[in-house]
Amino acid sequence: MERRFTQAATGARGAEAALPGPCVHDAQWAGERRSAIAVAFLLFTALFTVDAGFGSLDVTRGVLWTGLAGLLFVVLLPPRVSVRPGLLSARGLLMTDTVRTDSLASVRWSDGVAQRMILRDTEGSQVEIDPTVLVRNPPMWHLLDTDSRSSLRHGTLLHGATALHQLAQRIDRETAHTIFKVSGLQ
Repeated sequence: MERRFTQAATGARGAEAALPGPCVHDAQWAGERRSAIAVAFLLFTALFTVDAGFGSLDVTRGVLWTGLAGLLFVVLLPPRVSVRPGLLSARGLLMTDTVRTDSLASVRWSDGVAQRMILRDTEGSQVEIDPTVLVRNPPMWHLLDTDSRSSLRHGTLLHGATALHQLAQRIDRETAHTIFKVSGLQ
């Protein structure tokens, strides 16, 4: 159930073994995981306590509340995004999606309530990530930006230069805002 990039020339070697270089992970993912656990546990505790207080708690309802809290955890747990030179991976609960960032074919924004950035490479692999992960992790953005510029130079990135430019402007605004805030100029 796991999707990974494998190089045809090297056989079964995975993406992590294919390209050397520093691997940068989302620095705030652990906190988001703790928050997802806390919210799910809070829901479970509240439902369990209310049900026990009314005297209607039994095994079936206990299993139902446990399942509901587990489902909430699965929904709230964000994928763990990591970037290394040439690769971007988003590891979810059950599978990992990996895309070659040095041969991107398209980058686009998804429509919907939560803003997502969808990256697709020339081999057809696709990763969907929350762009705030890149905003709050400048080293991740630097690696992705470097590789996307390489894709532009090689002519593989046919759709999405505008989306990357918009993200770069957003990151520049956030960085300037943080600098002004820290320096007391705001």
